[in-house]
Amino acid sequence: MGQITLKQITKSFGDVQVIPPLDLQIDDGEFVVFVGPSGCGKSTLLRLIAGLEDVSSGDITIDGKNATEVPPAKRGLAMVFQSYALYPHMSVRKNIAFPLRMAGIDKAAQDAKVTAAAKVLNLTDYLDRRPGQLSGGQRQRVAIGRAIVREPAAFLFDEPLSNLDAALRVNMRLEISELHQSLKTTMIYVTHDQVEAMTMADKIVVLQAGKIEQVGSPLELYHTPRNKFVAGFIGSPKMNFLMGSFATEYDAATIGIRPEHLTVSQGDGKWVGKVGVSEHLGSDTFLYVDMEGVDEPITVRSSGEIGFRHGDTVHLTPAPDKIHRFDNQGLRIA
Repeated sequence: MGQITLKQITKSFGDVQVIPPLDLQIDDGEFVVFVGPSGCGKSTLLRLIAGLEDVSSGDITIDGKNATEVPPAKRGLAMVFQSYALYPHMSVRKNIAFPLRMAGIDKAAQDAKVTAAAKVLNLTDYLDRRPGQLSGGQRQRVAIGRAIVREPAAFLFDEPLSNLDAALRVNMRLEISELHQSLKTTMIYVTHDQVEAMTMADKIVVLQAGKIEQVGSPLELYHTPRNKFVAGFIGSPKMNFLMGSFATEYDAATIGIRPEHLTVSQGDGKWVGKVGVSEHLGSDTFLYVDMEGVDEPITVRSSGEIGFRHGDTVHLTPAPDKIHRFDNQGLRIA
């Protein structure tokens, strides 16, 4: 079981409150991603759940039991950090088995658990190597294996892929998602990368300045963002925002339209502008269109075969049912 509930949790450092009163329910077996910009409080929140930071007020319950004052080692949680924190002089086998040895588990049980974890993580052929003989992705899998053998109620991942290159990040993203499907254990994952959040999560928690802006499935946040912050943070490339006369015709202070919901042509269209930069990526082309009365270029996601270039005049038409409307406070207008 791995149900985790936060009730009116706060965290202050001196006179500075970094987590204002916050409630959150994480159900057993869920893959929950905390996402937000640097300094939004996502890692602090994870550390509060782990017990690595003391809460200033409020309660944390794990499987219905109050864990607020329970030390980290007794919460039944396993944390995987950005840094692998492996013992360089130990083999992979000994690194994975380390928490079991510390817990006094007998050798036969240790070997069985290590063998099972290595099989799940495709590390069987590397058990007698040392960390220095492994790639970054393999070292991160060893760190995850060390967590798996503890059979925790939940796994806590604190930006575990930040030290990997782009290709390895994609591979490890898939491996962690497959691991969740295999283990069916609660996982809480912290990242600033909204692509990781969208592709991995059952439920995303979007944070800003320690406050939860919205909780929901990836598609809920994509289709019905609660406010401009969530709308601009979720989705890649990010949503375009237009104000002034563009918004007033929709009875809003601001309207938003995603790059993939704009069509571009040389003929008629709702808006007109000039192509600044065009990025040809093969399957897609991103056009950055300068329009009079708009502070930033409008991003358009189109077919990779499109032939517009710098300086071309183009017409843009937003999909009518894909326009997001926001009021003066940046809140969604239904």
